[in-house]
Amino acid sequence: MSEDLGDFDEELERARVAWLYFIGGQTQQEIAQRMNITRLKVNKIIGQVRESGSVQVNVSLPLTDCIELADQVSRRYELLEAVVVPDLDDYIEQKRVIGEAAGSLASKLVDERDMGIGISSGRTLSFAVRSLHARPRSESWVVGLTGGVTSGSSTNTFEVATACARALNVECHYLTAPIYCANPESRNALLLNDELTDVLARTEIADIGIVSCGALTQDTSLTQIRVVKDNLDTILKRGAVGEFMGCFLDARGHPIDHFLNESIIALPPDKLKLKPISILVSGGIKKIPIIRAVLRAGYVNRLVTNESVARALLQGPR
Repeated sequence: MSEDLGDFDEELERARVAWLYFIGGQTQQEIAQRMNITRLKVNKIIGQVRESGSVQVNVSLPLTDCIELADQVSRRYELLEAVVVPDLDDYIEQKRVIGEAAGSLASKLVDERDMGIGISSGRTLSFAVRSLHARPRSESWVVGLTGGVTSGSSTNTFEVATACARALNVECHYLTAPIYCANPESRNALLLNDELTDVLARTEIADIGIVSCGALTQDTSLTQIRVVKDNLDTILKRGAVGEFMGCFLDARGHPIDHFLNESIIALPPDKLKLKPISILVSGGIKKIPIIRAVLRAGYVNRLVTNESVARALLQGPR
């Protein structure tokens, strides 16, 4: 699988360089800065593409549709970068491909740097951390951005954060609390614990946030939490289109008025917006409303998703 991932990354990189240069009209220096690679590498790829005969009236490399979609989504939602992967019929395979593309993107952003890396939970992010191949400086660290849930062990924030830290060979910090308290008063009581508040502070100072989002369907680990399950009908009636790091958002990306949004142990979305690097890693038709909401509110500056979601994001009003 690692060899397949390497081939995919190389082909995606070639396609992006080719599209940005021959179709997008960007200079080699602009492409190098945008993709965080050297200008020499950009020049080499352009030469290879020319020699291979891939450049005709259009660039005929595979994945160029994905590159064009990514560029359009980036411009529409004012993102620094987007990565779009092909649609796959298999649900789990789609998550794997999205996750692996995100892992490749994150690797380029943290490699050989000293930084705090915040990560949330979910199956797609569990695939992302498996494909991390960066080596940040030894002073770097990982922190889980949310409290935990009681099911979905391999995709829980504790396991995802641990796998991320192991892949990068750095220390890990955890929000050792449930993602939802019974009420705001219970949350305030938990935050009397200095160690917990110290980790919450660390979620805010992390340089990069790698996050996902969820639809409010009955088959997710989040909606199986008792306090969410008991209030799900009310949450939906108040206009929630999904959850983002545990926070229930409406179609414009605003937190709905519900006590659960005041009872979360997690980094708030508006704090994520302040980070220099924030990556939303999510795909699938059911998640289009919440992905659009997150982008509308400007909580993230990078996106990794699949083709059909990208096309949907380009339809209708922003």
